[in-house]
Amino acid sequence: MRTQLRRAGRAVAGYVRAAPGTYIWLAALLVTTVLLHHMSSDFENDFLRQRSTNIHELTTNPIRVLISSAFWIDGGGWLSYAVLYSVFHAQAERWLGTARWLLVALTAHVLATYMSEGVLAWGIRHGLAPHSAVNTLDVGVSYALAGVVAVLTYRIVAPWRYVYLAGVLAVYVPPLFTGRTFTDVGHFTAVLIGLACYPVTWGRGTTWDPAASARRWRGRGTGR
Repeated sequence: MRTQLRRAGRAVAGYVRAAPGTYIWLAALLVTTVLLHHMSSDFENDFLRQRSTNIHELTTNPIRVLISSAFWIDGGGWLSYAVLYSVFHAQAERWLGTARWLLVALTAHVLATYMSEGVLAWGIRHGLAPHSAVNTLDVGVSYALAGVVAVLTYRIVAPWRYVYLAGVLAVYVPPLFTGRTFTDVGHFTAVLIGLACYPVTWGRGTTWDPAASARRWRGRGTGR
């Protein structure tokens, strides 16, 4: 039992070491989430709004809010992001390397933010949203996550690649018609950006075959 626990511990440690950027980012999100839980609701809203990539802040402090907004989670759901980061960000960083992974994540975060806020600005200009929406709260890491989820399409061998892509689209396309919010546009834009990052994946080794991996696991289970 102790041997198995040591092996599991080494496997987890190795997984984390292979994706340092992912887990440093996740650790920073844990710290900021704990800080949010010690704020009053009124102070929290004002605090996050000053770090929000809303129209007002993007036109006055774009670099500051683009950076700061990526280190706060509105709502404080850190555990769910810990799972998502481990499943998607860590895999992408292990595959692409830290620099290329970060390039995809930041590109999706920045461009999807401007697209979503541009849609909101259009809605305000045409009377579809109140002018007060220029100060709407918009922080978080979901655009970067959506871009990374999408780029992982190229990590998988065909035909499973298309099954994965269909799943990604099934998550991000319906909200465009059911929710129809500026953040829904942002998430879908981030997916398109991730898919457009195909050149970033060139030269990053062989693709992953889920069927072959499943066969290997079955073989281990039967002792073959």
